[in-house]
Amino acid sequence: MLGGAELSPTAIQALQVLTVVVFAPLVSGVISHLEARLQGRRGPRLLQPYYDLAKAFRKETLVPEQAGWVFFAAPVLAFVCYLTVPLLIPVLTTYPLPLGYMGDILGGGFILALGGFAVALAAAETDAPYAQLGSSRAMTFSALIEPSILFVTFTVALITATDLPYAEAAAARASLGAALRPAHLLAALAFFLVVLNDTGRIPVETHAGTLEFGMIDEARTLEHSGPLLALLKWGSATKQLVLYVILINVFSAPWGLAGTRNVGAVLVAIPIFLAKAVAVGTIFTVIDNSFSKLRLFKLTEFMAAAFLLAVLAVLVLFLGGA
Repeated sequence: MLGGAELSPTAIQALQVLTVVVFAPLVSGVISHLEARLQGRRGPRLLQPYYDLAKAFRKETLVPEQAGWVFFAAPVLAFVCYLTVPLLIPVLTTYPLPLGYMGDILGGGFILALGGFAVALAAAETDAPYAQLGSSRAMTFSALIEPSILFVTFTVALITATDLPYAEAAAARASLGAALRPAHLLAALAFFLVVLNDTGRIPVETHAGTLEFGMIDEARTLEHSGPLLALLKWGSATKQLVLYVILINVFSAPWGLAGTRNVGAVLVAIPIFLAKAVAVGTIFTVIDNSFSKLRLFKLTEFMAAAFLLAVLAVLVLFLGGA
């Protein structure tokens, strides 16, 4: 029987990566459709991102005259980086897989940052003003986000006595009291703000618009076309889903994961994971459409709030014993 069969750890690990990379465009499509509904529009089809990717892969690749080998290598490197992180984090299972201890949560953050840096470098190489503007902004904002990420990582490591994603999720899953500790909640809220900013939902980026001066991630891809653009779009959706996984399965709600290698348990974990990802995306979409975009210089205040929450989590941990 299928329900009694077991998958090998290697097969489950490959399934984790496939789940993220295959369903990332679907999650983006659901979020885009919901956003349009909130704005009173009909919106794109749920599967529209897949059609867009297929169309881009069939188109010709045009290269700016000033571009070099980095322009070609960056989309591939970024996509590989975004596919590496699902090897380190609990996507479908509660138990660590063969490569689960290859890196900690901070190492996963460095890998994601490497992918973003490669894309920004390729945009800067084109000499296109809007692409360079987006690249400059992305690197500036990353410098503001990184202190918050470091504090969140260290805080959760202090709370759970480990910085390995699987172990951190297990500590939060051990009891409801552990998941609701004030220090843990503050750290999770700080990371929530980081993901909110990193996915372009607030405070300044117009991720779904065509206004160049409000673009960040979209501006970095303006000079790419064809398969390279498809890889960048697919990689962006994959990075978004990876951030959702870290927020859900490591910090906030590490439940609904498979506790055995049983085929049925692992397959059931996939729709549960997608439901949680869509729920988080829905929350972000509602927030994004409930507030006006802030001025660019307000970003420092926004990220300062995330940083202060992370610092407060450390203070509560040491002074309050929680």
